[in-house]
Amino acid sequence: MSVMYKSTRNSNDTVTASEAILKGLSDNGGLYVPDSIPKLSVDLNELAKMNYQQVAYEVMSRMLTDFTEDELKHCINSAYDKKFDTPEIAPLTRRAGANYLELFHGSTIAFKDMALSILPYLLVTSAKKNNVKNDIVILTATSGDTGKAALAGFADVPGTRIIVFYPKNGVSPIQEKQMVTQKGDNTSVIGIIGNFDDAQTGVKNMFNNKALAKEMDDKGYQFSSANSINIGRLVPQMVYYVYAYTRLVANGEIKAGDKINVVVPTGNFGNILAAYYAKEMGLPIAKFICASNENKVLYDFFETGVYDKNREFILTTSPSMDILISSNLERLIYRIAGDDSAKDVELMNALNSQGRYEITQEMKEKLSEFYGNYASEEETAATIKRVYESDGYIMDTHTAVAATVYEKYKADTKDDTPTVIASTASPYKFTRSVMEAIDPSYSSQSDFELVDELNKLSGVKIPQAIEDIRSAEILHDTVCDKSEMEKEVRRILAI
Repeated sequence: MSVMYKSTRNSNDTVTASEAILKGLSDNGGLYVPDSIPKLSVDLNELAKMNYQQVAYEVMSRMLTDFTEDELKHCINSAYDKKFDTPEIAPLTRRAGANYLELFHGSTIAFKDMALSILPYLLVTSAKKNNVKNDIVILTATSGDTGKAALAGFADVPGTRIIVFYPKNGVSPIQEKQMVTQKGDNTSVIGIIGNFDDAQTGVKNMFNNKALAKEMDDKGYQFSSANSINIGRLVPQMVYYVYAYTRLVANGEIKAGDKINVVVPTGNFGNILAAYYAKEMGLPIAKFICASNENKVLYDFFETGVYDKNREFILTTSPSMDILISSNLERLIYRIAGDDSAKDVELMNALNSQGRYEITQEMKEKLSEFYGNYASEEETAATIKRVYESDGYIMDTHTAVAATVYEKYKADTKDDTPTVIASTASPYKFTRSVMEAIDPSYSSQSDFELVDELNKLSGVKIPQAIEDIRSAEILHDTVCDKSEMEKEVRRILAI
């Protein structure tokens, strides 16, 4: 069955998977969603016998139907190779009464590697399939992890340029050092005076700028996105939920067909939406537990049905979730509105003009599978310390937000369904916050001294991604105001 992709803001705007990957956003600013989600064609018991690459093919071939078997297997095998430090790609480890799906074993030690390792291959293949002659300019806003993972994926890929904007004072020191030391003749990194939402809005405005698109086309360029708004990011993320489920089956912890819960720390909503799509494909998931930090706009939405970004933006120790405009939520809104693009446009216009919208009672009833909660900064730090002391397992701040919310969920519901927690980053990416949570006396040490202390405490080898930046040269030092983002893009591309 062929799957087409339609815009959330115009259901008549339909494209193939490769066209959706190339475009990123639709021309009317909507996000591409599948017109249907086919069921998995392989039994869960059979999937449990497969490795990550094989599971990836079974999932992605159902969604990316205009890719040939050879094309898709080339993309998968090129992405999920020795750049991951474990052959399992996404190992599942049981600690402190939960199953942690470790999504940080790629080259930049965050879950974004899971999709951004394959996106360049999907994009280049899509360009060939559609006879694209222009160079593809990847334009991306990052709250910390997407930027480095995208830069690493696209560095020196022929026919591409990549420009990453990040909030200058809104990422961890390690995250920033990873980005500003990125090599590659086609890479550009710019800090903005503003927060992630400002960066994301600036990028969306450029995508929607028809005059800029015309000027770029004249110069032989066209935009695409590496953000989670790109369906080429979302589909690969579906894979690891299916893989985690089948590991539980393979380990004898559940039987094929048993339900599980998933807990996902999320800001932009893409990671948890991938789990929702995996359920639509036939994965037996009972509850989607949406974990927020103190920027708890999603928690409030699930509680009240009102999405309201009119609030203080809080800088936390889990900066990849410091987001008040959750772009991927629009895909879920479209779905619970009955694939009604007019209703979606109405709500998104309200968000744009008033900073808030309220869904109908009928829509709210369709969110019963979701549970939202949040973790304060104090709770997050306490969870890191508790799990370290009980199990010797050290998690990063984002994973600790999820673990905290999972404990709240169990206390609220008494539900003991087997649960997978998405562990989205290595603790080495947030060493200062992690080490100070374990013992505040570490605060006097430098970031790289803390790396060595974390190594001693955890017994986990220091990732190559960290070793690489200890003495790396700063290659990108541009900072601009949030209002000057388009000006910087024009400068970089000489248009």
